[in-house]
Amino acid sequence: MQTPDEVAAMLRLKALGWGVRRIAGELGCSHMTVRRYLSEGGWVAYRGRGRPRTLSGLEEWVAERFRRHAGNADVVRQELEREKGIRLTLRTVEREVRHLRRELESEARATIRFETPPGKQLQIDFGERRAMIGDENVKVYLFVATLGYSRRLYVRPFRNERQESWFAGVEGAFRHFGGVTEEVLLDNDRGLVARHDRVTREVEFNARLHAFAKHWGFRPRACAPYRARTKGKDERGVGYVKKNAIAGRQFESWSALEAHLDGWTREVADQRVHGTTGEAPIERFQRAEAGALRSITEVRPFEMARELVRKVQADCVIEVDSNAYSVPWRLIGETVRVVIAGDLLRISHAGREVAVHHRRTGRFERVVDPVHFDGVVGFGSKARLATVPTPEPIGADELLRPLLEYERLVGGCW
Repeated sequence: MQTPDEVAAMLRLKALGWGVRRIAGELGCSHMTVRRYLSEGGWVAYRGRGRPRTLSGLEEWVAERFRRHAGNADVVRQELEREKGIRLTLRTVEREVRHLRRELESEARATIRFETPPGKQLQIDFGERRAMIGDENVKVYLFVATLGYSRRLYVRPFRNERQESWFAGVEGAFRHFGGVTEEVLLDNDRGLVARHDRVTREVEFNARLHAFAKHWGFRPRACAPYRARTKGKDERGVGYVKKNAIAGRQFESWSALEAHLDGWTREVADQRVHGTTGEAPIERFQRAEAGALRSITEVRPFEMARELVRKVQADCVIEVDSNAYSVPWRLIGETVRVVIAGDLLRISHAGREVAVHHRRTGRFERVVDPVHFDGVVGFGSKARLATVPTPEPIGADELLRPLLEYERLVGGCW
């Protein structure tokens, strides 16, 4: 049965000269249905054949069981037979719960718009976009943070989407906005969420995320699995950044990309009139949200150390993030511990630090400390050979000296 609005649409389209079959195709119903409503001149209630309801008096029981079993009509059929002694075909039960199924589907699709109070929530997410940086087409991971009330954005590019990038992005957002929100709504990324049960909605956050949240004083909250709309403000923010800030642009360097995003955030994203709030985010922020954020003046940066275990390869290096770093050659084949904090990469073995390198952000780079190869036969031989003086060339006259002179030197002939 069609709704009154759908029937009204049929009448409007017919008045515009549309044919019956064209109207049926547009509204997704049969042409006979269109003909019936057009002949009636409007919406009329469905007149059934007066067939007695099989489950009359059990409507509430059926509805409760149907919802309990998440819309599984066959389970309802089995329980009807077992508990009520009513044996029905699955097709009959499906027909009886058809209106209940439509309700469940509508609830699943429904998204209720909610407005968070000032200072309540920060939504974070990553988006990917390729961009020309120098002469290279680079995949850029765009971290986007959105304040739930004012819709102010913070954008920062990264070369990866690892846990340390999430943490650095959140810290940067807090610094940019000048304060911390009560909660941070985040994605179900493996670096943040250890487990999220779709049915019970129980969330187990990563241990380091717990430590990070405690350090900054916010409550982490994960959006429902496969329900990105629960994080809608930031999902739209990511798309806005990709299409407006990055699309079609080229950058001389990574620092040029960062500078561009900083300027774009201040001059474009902060100043635009937001389609939902009807205000510029910066004005809404300054009026109501800036004072609602908790101060961060006494909070130091979180120590975002990353620990790894690596085995030293035959060429005296370990591999970290597609780059090679040298260690003392005597550790070939040994297992070492790697701690990455900031720009430094520290390598230790058996509790003793054996190497420290500046971390490289590119790919397939090789960082070698010559000291690590001291004592290796052949290492640096080219440099040593270069210091050996080249002997003076022997003249042609000496090569053609008569044999008699050699006989006199040795005291006679051979």
